[in-house]
Amino acid sequence: MTAAVSPNSLKPQPLILPNSRDNYYGGAWHKPLAGRYADVINPGTGESLGKIADSGADDVDAAVKAAQAAFKEWRRVLPLERAKILRRIAEILRQNANELAMIDAADCGNPYREMLSDAMIAAAQCDFFAGFVTEMKGNSIPMGPDVVNFSVREPLGVVARIIPFNHPFMFCAGKSAAPLAAGNVVIVKPPEQAPLSSLRFAELIHGLLPPGVFSVMPGGRDVGARLASHPDVAMVALIGSVPTGRAVMKAAADTVKPVMLELGGKNALIAYPDADPDDVAGGVIAGMNFTWCGQSCGSTSRAFIHEKIYDAVVERIKTKIKAFKPGIPTDPNTTMGAIVSKVQYDRVMNYIEVTKQEGAELITGGKRPDDASLDKGFYIEPTVFAVTPKNRIAREEIFGPVLGVFKWNDEATMMSEVNAVEYGLSASIWTNDLNTAHRTAMNVEAGFVWINEVGKHFLGAPFGGYKQSGIGREECFEEMVAFTQEKNIHLRLKPMKA
Repeated sequence: MTAAVSPNSLKPQPLILPNSRDNYYGGAWHKPLAGRYADVINPGTGESLGKIADSGADDVDAAVKAAQAAFKEWRRVLPLERAKILRRIAEILRQNANELAMIDAADCGNPYREMLSDAMIAAAQCDFFAGFVTEMKGNSIPMGPDVVNFSVREPLGVVARIIPFNHPFMFCAGKSAAPLAAGNVVIVKPPEQAPLSSLRFAELIHGLLPPGVFSVMPGGRDVGARLASHPDVAMVALIGSVPTGRAVMKAAADTVKPVMLELGGKNALIAYPDADPDDVAGGVIAGMNFTWCGQSCGSTSRAFIHEKIYDAVVERIKTKIKAFKPGIPTDPNTTMGAIVSKVQYDRVMNYIEVTKQEGAELITGGKRPDDASLDKGFYIEPTVFAVTPKNRIAREEIFGPVLGVFKWNDEATMMSEVNAVEYGLSASIWTNDLNTAHRTAMNVEAGFVWINEVGKHFLGAPFGGYKQSGIGREECFEEMVAFTQEKNIHLRLKPMKA
């Protein structure tokens, strides 16, 4: 799922922030009932982007009540009419892509040109699920001439989507498409660190959906906890960390509601000795998502390189990584953005210091950039260590621009180390041998595997993890089906009169 944007075609854009900073539900804006507001900080400059509503459980209750009322109407809207509205939303996203990309660049710290691709991906997801509205089919079961037995699929009701800070707008708009297409109503909890694009999205589509069908509830953990535990929320879907996923599952258990979880990853890139060192080095760099500072659950943050090509790959990594230079996120020429917050910045820097203390070899990076113009932001150079399985960064998800490179020579030992972590989201395999590629893809414990490729998503291809990397699959038809429930109908026919 890609949407390439040429940097040569980009020009500086004005930053237009949303006018509305409160809760959006019932087709209107509502001040937080407790009167609390929180400051939003630009991670690239350290400057304030203004205050937004800091909602609580009472605000969630009001939003759910409005959403319940809206569900009674939305579920009866004809599927093709729902599709028409989703396609209109996709048009709005494309028309306002520059504006939305600038908001996310200022708010979450990812470069503007990368966020422009996010807007296009969100629009593509709306179109994709709009095309599936007539495919939510049931089945008929043959039971003889006097019986008609069949199943139908129905929407669940109020769906909560809790989204992370690394791709705020793409997740807000794109991840609402499947449940809306299936006839559900959606309440989005945007990330605390980067909520502004979700509010702007609500402004842009205001009046297009019936009141209450789409809601945005900014706030902290109280909002997420109440959404997950609310008896009238039918399902909760989260993209986030493993600890947050566990908390959501526990809260959802009280009302036995289904969950969809896309959680963390400590993903492996595996390079065999027959792979081209230049290709492998390019894959290692691309897979780490240095553009958005490695803040991605899918980043291949562990690179297992065979000893025969290890030195050649490392030398090429040193060269290729120079293309990623931290800069102001709203600048179209920036190739690497900022860490989303001071808290996350401190966490990443602590991992770097711990890894140095453990004696791992620092290949490149490992500090703040020297550029004085970046002093007020949260910037870290792209960082690469030569590590062993004993290092903490070999096991724990950092969610920052820190890559660990391993040297291996025994395949069985290497595979054991690859699968030793609690995560199982993605993996990337580099080899020119078909048997090796297939064998490794079957042995690696991950839900999404690339061969001689890395990082890309493809609409229609199910994305999701093994082990503690999540539950469910997204970006495919099965995602929409997950937001439905199946009902069986059994009809006994009266016998024909003689």
